[in-house]
Amino acid sequence: MILRDLIALDARVCVAAPSEATRQDALDAGAVCVAPDIAALPKDVDGYVVATPTASHAAVIEELLASGKPSCVEKPMTNDVAAARRLVERAGERIFVMDKWRYHPGVEALAHAARSGELGEILAVRSYRLGWSNPHKDVDALWILLPHDLAIAYEILGHLPKVKAASTPVRGRQACDAFAVLADAEDEVEVTIEIATSHPGTHRSVVVIGSKKSAQLTDSYAPEIMLADGPPDADAKPVYARKAGEEMPLKRELKAFLGFLAGGAPPRSSAAEGLLVVERIAEVRRLLGLGDA
Repeated sequence: MILRDLIALDARVCVAAPSEATRQDALDAGAVCVAPDIAALPKDVDGYVVATPTASHAAVIEELLASGKPSCVEKPMTNDVAAARRLVERAGERIFVMDKWRYHPGVEALAHAARSGELGEILAVRSYRLGWSNPHKDVDALWILLPHDLAIAYEILGHLPKVKAASTPVRGRQACDAFAVLADAEDEVEVTIEIATSHPGTHRSVVVIGSKKSAQLTDSYAPEIMLADGPPDADAKPVYARKAGEEMPLKRELKAFLGFLAGGAPPRSSAAEGLLVVERIAEVRRLLGLGDA
């Protein structure tokens, strides 16, 4: 999908992939060239997109640093806190993270409603990412699912609160079914995140609760957000929709990265912001008894 969208955005893409079958797939999809590894890639490129297993992110980015070119890496930046800090220190200004939910039109609409004051004082941000299984074999579901909702909270609030608490609703499954609560202080906005891989049906939702209004993105593909005025009492007014947009977030974030390579503004999710996400996940894992990364 990344290759598809880069080509649709008129990028010339060379793909490094370890298997001959994957390299052939890349050529069939429109790559201008393929290589068996990073060292064999052309040197005259503008930037790199890293879409490898999470456990390899740090090593791949570090190998690319010698080129001096910007890199955009799939979330999370890495599953290793020390490596994330090292990357920020060495080349934080040219490493970016592919937090595509920050480019979701619905999340952007929630962020605008929250930051503009339309919702009043923000009381809570709640997100749900529930589904079945984790197809990634190199890391557990916490590393796969939590980055999305932490990035969403950052986009809505403009900062990422500290981890206050974490627990699991399913005994023995803390690596794949978990609640996390983030808040900087008792009287500040509280972010709650629920992730799970034990739900046969899929549910994705983000709710921003304010003192004047509440707003919700009800589904990953919803083209609008839902709003409700006032508290949910007996005199509550009807819920209403507001158009947000239908452009796919992956394509929008890749467009932003290509724009940066052409001399434009940096894309969202800098390495420093990516480090915040990695640190928060590590803290959630510690509270769940899984240890730090």
